[in-house]
Amino acid sequence: MKKFYIVILFSVLLPNVLLAQFSFSGKVIDSRSLLPLSGASISAAGITAQSDDEGRFSLRGLKTGEYTFRVSYLGYQTYASTIQITQNNERIIQLVRSGILTDEVLVSATRANNNSATSYRNLNREELQKNNLGQDLPFLLNQTPSVVATSDAGTGIGYTGIRIRGSDATRVNVTLNGIPYNDPESQGSFFVNLPDFTSSVDNIQVQRGVGTSTNGAGAFGGSINIQTTTLRDSAYAELNNSAGSFNTWKNTVNVGTGLINGKFTFDGRLSRIKSDGYIDNAFSDLKSYFLSGAYYGEKDLLRINVFSGSEKTYQAWNGVPEYLLQTNRTYNSFTYDDQTDNYTQDHYQALYTHTFSAKLNVNAGLHYTYGRGYYEEFRDDEGLANYGIDPQVIGTDTIGRTDLIRRRWLDNDFYGITYSLNYTPSSTLNFILGGAYNEYDGDHFGEVIWARNASNSEIRERYYNGNGFKTDFNIYARANYQLGKLNFFADLQYRSLNYTIAGTDKNRALLDQEDKLNFFNPKAGLTYQIDPNNSLYASFSVANKEPNRDDYVNSTVQTRPRSESMQDIEAGYRFNNAKFNIGLNAYGMFYKDQLILTGRVNDVGESIRQNVDKSYRAGIELDGGWKINNKLMWNATASLSRNRIDRFTEVYYFYDADFVPTGDLQENSYDDVEIAFSPSFISSTEIAYKPFNKLEFALLSKFISRQYLDNTGNGDRSLPAYDVHDLRLRYNTSFKQIKNVGISLLVNNIFSEKYVSNGYTYSYVFDGDLATENFYFPQAFRNFLLGVNLKF
Repeated sequence: MKKFYIVILFSVLLPNVLLAQFSFSGKVIDSRSLLPLSGASISAAGITAQSDDEGRFSLRGLKTGEYTFRVSYLGYQTYASTIQITQNNERIIQLVRSGILTDEVLVSATRANNNSATSYRNLNREELQKNNLGQDLPFLLNQTPSVVATSDAGTGIGYTGIRIRGSDATRVNVTLNGIPYNDPESQGSFFVNLPDFTSSVDNIQVQRGVGTSTNGAGAFGGSINIQTTTLRDSAYAELNNSAGSFNTWKNTVNVGTGLINGKFTFDGRLSRIKSDGYIDNAFSDLKSYFLSGAYYGEKDLLRINVFSGSEKTYQAWNGVPEYLLQTNRTYNSFTYDDQTDNYTQDHYQALYTHTFSAKLNVNAGLHYTYGRGYYEEFRDDEGLANYGIDPQVIGTDTIGRTDLIRRRWLDNDFYGITYSLNYTPSSTLNFILGGAYNEYDGDHFGEVIWARNASNSEIRERYYNGNGFKTDFNIYARANYQLGKLNFFADLQYRSLNYTIAGTDKNRALLDQEDKLNFFNPKAGLTYQIDPNNSLYASFSVANKEPNRDDYVNSTVQTRPRSESMQDIEAGYRFNNAKFNIGLNAYGMFYKDQLILTGRVNDVGESIRQNVDKSYRAGIELDGGWKINNKLMWNATASLSRNRIDRFTEVYYFYDADFVPTGDLQENSYDDVEIAFSPSFISSTEIAYKPFNKLEFALLSKFISRQYLDNTGNGDRSLPAYDVHDLRLRYNTSFKQIKNVGISLLVNNIFSEKYVSNGYTYSYVFDGDLATENFYFPQAFRNFLLGVNLKF
């Protein structure tokens, strides 16, 4: 924490004197309708601003001289004008429509805007690329409010995780161009399956709470809405190469045609990332590609995306036992040379928009995802019967156990359609009717590929073979109405699920369950625009979420858990002008039947989740930025929360001196306890200093308070608070035919903070004594990534 205060003091002491005297301000409007354009980008000499809801903007801090001012807005021709500044200047700028549709219409149904009564953060391509040197997407979102990023290998490369407001990835709704990305069965989002995907991303909106999520699993902590490559006017080629600690390498090639004949564009990317990881053996070998072609017409837009990712990662899933944490932080319990996870995922998307008139348009998306892969494990002294293999008789000896290598496979298809019909009868009223239908068909099976004593087993014989089939239908209607300074919205969603599992599970137990669930998810809110810079908002939303595959597999029809429900109340204030912006948001998320781990296991020892009657998360979030002067910028976030379960019952099992279960158990009840992995305080800062236009230094800081590994509030089962600081340097110039030569240096954990970002725990009674085992995922000490970017 001491380092954190040093950083804050450092930011205050940096120079903040403005020498410039004049401003360039005005209003951006549509040349035909003369209506104001909100969100237009205005720039000159490295100074930027955005127009507000009334189209107004202001660029301050301009010295006397000649400037070229550029104003751009999606769907409009870019305005450029050279102006001599000798005094304050004010103009009305009329933008001319470009005559073609733009990609923003494809994701409009899933996005929040200035009038939305929800908390969110937008990140554009430039912001994302600043830190895009090889780390996975959760680490590129680490500076957004209430976010905690984790990494199994300790470097942010390979298997990573994200939590928003304490909710893990299974409770964060992710869409790619409006298409659901969460795995329909586990409900997680595995970004390792799409390595370097950020290099093909145009923008991301991170929403907190229920937000505007429309397709896919319910958003119980937040949603991440990703839009991939969009229209670029001119042809380009880009090479990105980076290298760094732990033998990390990233190579990326991006190319695009720009707009051909005013109608067509083609874009492509090829990427490779390799890293040895901080944890022993925890290497990553990742490959991906992205292809996109689009047709732009006056009334039609069609975009086809084909992209794929392939990952091979050495398993670091077990973490480091607590007793080794001080002496061997990089310990990995796995030593078999091919103890790896291997998975490939192919995505196909067809996105279409047709505009019938200025008041009516329709969007539709067809998608198909094919995923297949396995993880391989060496197992010591396994029972042959567990794999359907007969005991092996050699002479007078009967062998019932053996060393073996197994593979557990997942082979799945996910496909469907999404759509939205947008009707705007007037400037004050907007309707959206949308929905989706998706199907998932996933095979789960296992093979023994080698055994020291194989008995009657056959090559590629499956010792278990199960299937999960899921249909997901939803339809929603949304309306926005502007009444003076008040904007009202209402959203009604109906979602229907059917999930069937059959065959056998990994323990060779029979599976035979079907569940049908119907959810009603209403949302309503209002926003009051005090003036162009100030607004207030409030909303109430309901979200429902089904159990995941493990909840069904590890239970029976009689014992399986109920679905979860949440009521989300949000209220906030926003202020935004050319120099300063701040968002202050208060929330309360109240759960019914939230699913958590209690320590209880099923008849084969698998941990099972159980419903708790009542629990809640309530807090305050701050998200702000201050442009101190033309050279110095300070962004900061802070989240203060209280996360509680009203009543929690912990379960211990008893084992005798030979570690054989006795069949006894003990239950301990707790009232008003902390929810696991829910820090009460999260903060981040980014202090960026540009001594001149081509060079930028930035100090990035992150503080996470204590997190508990279970729901007992026991400090001996927790992750200590940590305070981590990174340093980023960027230099950009041009050279002959090269439009941009960019050099980036990212030094992570510059003070070599000794911290762990994730872990797990379990307890039991052994020979009469309570035993607790904690496992942690340590993060790397000081390390670096150096990148070179060439744009042609």
